Amino acid sequence: MTVTFQRARTEEQREIRRRAILDMASAMLDEMPVAAITLNELSRRVGLAKPNVLRYFESREAVLLDLLNRYLHDWLADLAADLAAGVDGAQPMERRATAVADILSRSLSGRPVLCDLFGAQGGVLEHNVSVEVVARYKRASLGHLTTMTTLLRKHLPELGDNATLFSLQTMVMAGALSAYSTPPPSLRAAYEAEPDLAQFHLELRDYLRMAVTATLLGVLPRR
Repeated sequence: MTVTFQRARTEEQREIRRRAILDMASAMLDEMPVAAITLNELSRRVGLAKPNVLRYFESREAVLLDLLNRYLHDWLADLAADLAAGVDGAQPMERRATAVADILSRSLSGRPVLCDLFGAQGGVLEHNVSVEVVARYKRASLGHLTTMTTLLRKHLPELGDNATLFSLQTMVMAGALSAYSTPPPSLRAAYEAEPDLAQFHLELRDYLRMAVTATLLGVLPRR
């Protein structure tokens, strides 16, 4: 759907434009991977000329970084509820660790767009942006990291200072593994033609659970 706007004259109108651009980019990510998002197509769909979109976001990457922060905020809110419902504080550490790893892998694998953005963050999204934009993004990310660390320590206090490292590693693994779970058409055709090659096709939830569990057990204290 394409929408058309008149010129924004107030700060409230400018914020409406920003939200509309972000909402359209979010809708596009439901249809296509991060790599396929272009500023030209986003501009066309949102009903603004490309120079006008650049009045609100300095680049495609700046749009996607803002979206990544939005998705992170929403994910952490859901994760807090999932952990509260799924982790029994009376259980021994190993049982709680297994529950946490399962919840993390299930939650992240159910958000392929978030995982795709994680995967693009370091190599793509943090490029072609100004110091101001990337610093603002990193400040927001620091808040999200603190939230995630606090959540994990609540249910696994044994993590201690390793909770921050584990949080970072979990997000990096989700991004890396998601690239292997959504092969392009040519690769899917190769897997179908030669089934032996399909071992390189990773089911995100299964492999993420393995990776998160191994990492979590590695940073927890040994008895």
